[in-house]
Amino acid sequence: MALHLQPPRWMSRFYPASLWFAPEPSNSVYLTFDDGPVPEVTPWVLETLERYQARATFFCVGNNVVQYPEIYQQITDRGHSIGNHTMHHVKGFKTPWKMYVKDVILAQQYIPSSLFRPPYGQLTRYQAKALKQLGYKLIFWDVISYDYLQEPLTDAHANALLQQIRPGSIVLFHDSNKAYLRLQVLLPKVLEYCKIHKYQLNNL
Repeated sequence: MALHLQPPRWMSRFYPASLWFAPEPSNSVYLTFDDGPVPEVTPWVLETLERYQARATFFCVGNNVVQYPEIYQQITDRGHSIGNHTMHHVKGFKTPWKMYVKDVILAQQYIPSSLFRPPYGQLTRYQAKALKQLGYKLIFWDVISYDYLQEPLTDAHANALLQQIRPGSIVLFHDSNKAYLRLQVLLPKVLEYCKIHKYQLNNL
């Protein structure tokens, strides 16, 4: 099955004034991690990034921050950026906009950041408008790793992922238990690829 590693163009039109790609003069690539922190995965991600002197952005779930505050602290202590990923990892298309915004504000008590990424990439126009009025910067991605899939990882998939990365790319990974098996293969490959191409790995 062929995977679309870049989002369809209609999505960026549906969410105007959101960040999907970060073009700038430098050779920066932006690695992002959703759904953490979790003790089985996030420390490994941090150690792997450190070996390459890479900085990244972690979109954290409020509940996980409450459960694992020491791991969350490690993220910030190592110079990475944080972003809000809701308190309970709620689906935007199945949640009334007022309830959705309330969940984001609840997470803000534990994740003091103006960066926001919706779980599953789901966000209605009413939710997006309300969050922007509250001062949030909506962050999506232009390359998705599909690290959460459960079928075996192929060389073709890994190579296709690398070929999509370019200066300004915002790459989506997950520091979750579900994604860990594939992440252990894909993240080092991406880091090595960026090193070879002399891309700077910065946080948002």
